[in-house]
Amino acid sequence: MAPKPEPKRRVVADNRSARYHYAIEDTLEAGISLTGTEVKSLRNGKATIGEAYAGPSGTDLMLFNAYIPEYLEANRFNHDTKRPRRLLLHRRQIDKLLGATQRQGYTVVPLKIYFNESGRAKVELGLGKGKQAHDKREAVKERDWQRDKARLMRDKG
Repeated sequence: MAPKPEPKRRVVADNRSARYHYAIEDTLEAGISLTGTEVKSLRNGKATIGEAYAGPSGTDLMLFNAYIPEYLEANRFNHDTKRPRRLLLHRRQIDKLLGATQRQGYTVVPLKIYFNESGRAKVELGLGKGKQAHDKREAVKERDWQRDKARLMRDKG
């Protein structure tokens, strides 16, 4: 039986530093509630989620501090660039994430914003704990060793 092919995604924004600063234990996919100009701006490939985080707002889970620039052709109907955006999840998933953040000291971090195969904007969320400084040094050391090992193997043979 052939392995299942990877789903086709077009990544718009990637939070590469999240895996460095957090030990990501679980990931899940969430929809995101956007206006028309935000979708058009995302389709242009311009967004930043380096400082973004997800948190509670009433009974919903919201994406805060994600920067989606204004769509240039939209004049007065444009959106606010850093407005909170509602994440679309099932109630059970929201309760699980909120419980983990309140009780066990986890953080919900957006890892990617992408368009799935049907053209819908999605956010990949990671549930993780913040790394200590010594953990970060260990990760850098391991990455450097893997790079050196690959270079040695390539040169030898």
